[in-house]
Amino acid sequence: MENNLTVLVGLQWGDEGKGRMVDYLAQNADFVARYQGGNNAGHTVVNQFGTFKLHLIPSGIFNPGVINILGPGMVIDIQSLSEEIAELEKSGINTDSIRISDRATVTFPFHRLEDNLEEDRLGGEAFGSTRRGIAYAYSERYLKKSIQLGELLYPDHLKKRMKGIVEWKNLLLKNVYKSSELVKLDSVLEWLSEYGEKIKHLICDTTSLLEKASSENKKILFEAQLGSLRDIYFGIYPFTTSSCTLASYAPVGGGLFNKKIENVIGVMKAYSTCVGSGPFTTEMQESEAKDLRETAFEYGASTGRPRRIGHFDAVATRYGAMIQGTNEIAITKVDSLSGQKKLLICNEYEINGKSVTDFPLTPALEIANPKYIEMDGWSEDISKCRNFNDLPAAAKNYINKIEELIGYRIRYVSVGPERESLILK
Repeated sequence: MENNLTVLVGLQWGDEGKGRMVDYLAQNADFVARYQGGNNAGHTVVNQFGTFKLHLIPSGIFNPGVINILGPGMVIDIQSLSEEIAELEKSGINTDSIRISDRATVTFPFHRLEDNLEEDRLGGEAFGSTRRGIAYAYSERYLKKSIQLGELLYPDHLKKRMKGIVEWKNLLLKNVYKSSELVKLDSVLEWLSEYGEKIKHLICDTTSLLEKASSENKKILFEAQLGSLRDIYFGIYPFTTSSCTLASYAPVGGGLFNKKIENVIGVMKAYSTCVGSGPFTTEMQESEAKDLRETAFEYGASTGRPRRIGHFDAVATRYGAMIQGTNEIAITKVDSLSGQKKLLICNEYEINGKSVTDFPLTPALEIANPKYIEMDGWSEDISKCRNFNDLPAAAKNYINKIEELIGYRIRYVSVGPERESLILK
């Protein structure tokens, strides 16, 4: 990592392979900080320690000497976090480097309850939520009903605030959802006590920590969750996450203000995948998608749900790179395309008989048809390649064509999930 402040983001719908890139880049970092999201998505990391699925903990956790920060822009299920820490420790990973912002807010079990009730109510019109309560945790931050992690350090204050929140929550559950399952204050306080006790020693003012590190020219890497097209402001609304996934949000969600972002690395997959509902213009027929899904093991890291599979979408990815302010790109899962005889790249949409090269709003996406460029595939196993020129000609042509169409430099080419399975282009 050459710059002192780098942000690593997803350029598509999420699941692009950000975890493996953070794990690689963190070898030269001093701090890795997650700046948004909760445990509604996962980063899969494969290294010498094994295979791990991280949901809340930054992917720098496997690099000794790196401080791993859960930033103020996150919503944190303290039960899930406690269990994730325990799993890592069981595998021999030292978790003493974790620091949790006192300004991050708590995701409660009643948020998961609300998520389930609303998805069930919507039925066939459901958003495809992970049912982890993330939307409700974020919405309550704006309703000023959230609990900050730092409040766990003030038990009397916490109990008083929880009493009012539980009363309000039960009014909603009882009168809106007609739910027979209501929230019990004692149970919530017991949950807070049990899991808060496990993690409260990690809670601190992470902004002071990062500001000091920045003044000392430490290398800081901000890690995003999900991708550009799931951003609450610029994504495929309303089929988005509930936070800002953009690099420009990193100083706010990460809590570092006296340092400018020097580099934005965008991660994209060599084809398209999507979990959940919403328009997905280049989606393959299931008969075509299933083999690639199994070859590439395209299942959600948090939910285990099969991912929807599509051809590479240059329109969407170009837009994703633009709104991120991308400087350079990592392309992942190139090895998973070995054996595909033909590869398709979408470079424009047809909407109401017109060709469109700019990424449109959701209503237009829902009626968009992809227009493809066809390219030759390759049959060789490329997982051992470590130099771009070692790749088959068809693989190089495919990557170069994508680079040309999106208009952003590809620097990293991933040919496997392991840390070392990476080509510097």
